[in-house]
Amino acid sequence: MFGQSLVFGGIAGGSGGGVSYLVIAGGGGGGGLSTVDNGMQSGGGGAGGYRNSYDTEASGADSGTETPLVFSSGTTYTITVGGGGASGSNNVISYGAGMRGTNGTNSSISGSDITTITSSGGGGGGAMMVQQNNNYGQHGLSGGSGGGGGTYGNPGGAGTANQGLNGGGASTNNSGGSGGSAGAAGGLNSSITGSSVPRGGGGMGGTKQSANTNAFGGGTGGRGYPASNATAGTPNKGGGGGGGGQYPGIGSPDASGAAGGSGVVILRMPTSSYSGTQSGASVTTDGSDTILTYNGSGNYTH
Repeated sequence: MFGQSLVFGGIAGGSGGGVSYLVIAGGGGGGGLSTVDNGMQSGGGGAGGYRNSYDTEASGADSGTETPLVFSSGTTYTITVGGGGASGSNNVISYGAGMRGTNGTNSSISGSDITTITSSGGGGGGAMMVQQNNNYGQHGLSGGSGGGGGTYGNPGGAGTANQGLNGGGASTNNSGGSGGSAGAAGGLNSSITGSSVPRGGGGMGGTKQSANTNAFGGGTGGRGYPASNATAGTPNKGGGGGGGGQYPGIGSPDASGAAGGSGVVILRMPTSSYSGTQSGASVTTDGSDTILTYNGSGNYTH
């Protein structure tokens, strides 16, 4: 899934007032697997990178709040909202390779008078490979948050500093590693829109039998028996997709992995600085502030 870009006219920061932002990239896709009779589980996708400058809230990897931006009147800024990564595909022959999930795409704010704010797409989950009756897992990919590792002890991918955590490793063939989340509690909450919303959850790893969930927008891992496919990361929360799962001795059909969820960019500014001329954004107010939520294309002209 491709990211979406938009351009909008400069927002004045008022009398020195800052513009707070929440920038979340697309989550990584969960890993696929080979369909053979040999309990194999793939890793979940990592959450999209998470950067936050609102109030005193945490930014990614439970790091400190970033500094709000000051926009200049007449300057054009570009917002990019990243899409979720695709899931790995299952290989339907006995000897082949399940494929890793792909990374999500970046989200960003850029303009001629600011340093670009970029959140990196979440890492894809590791897959399970089978070659000539030998089992090989794949490690998760690095990203905003790292993807989880495929079974047989493969490690998760690395997260990006101040954006997300490392993906989990797969300990045995019982479950794939879960994708890294934006924060240690499974994700992070932000009230930039006026109410607390959980976002930035990593996708859960595939499993043999037990289902698992994530309240922060990460997808549920696939279950091998009874077969239940993984679920995708929640759109506009940057959640990672769940990894595929398989039960030993059951054979096809197996539980496929799922795609990551798209990201989001949210701007919060004093209402006195907001012109009211825009298209494509969801516009709300909270006290003396106006909030622009970008789930897709649009524009703002100051």
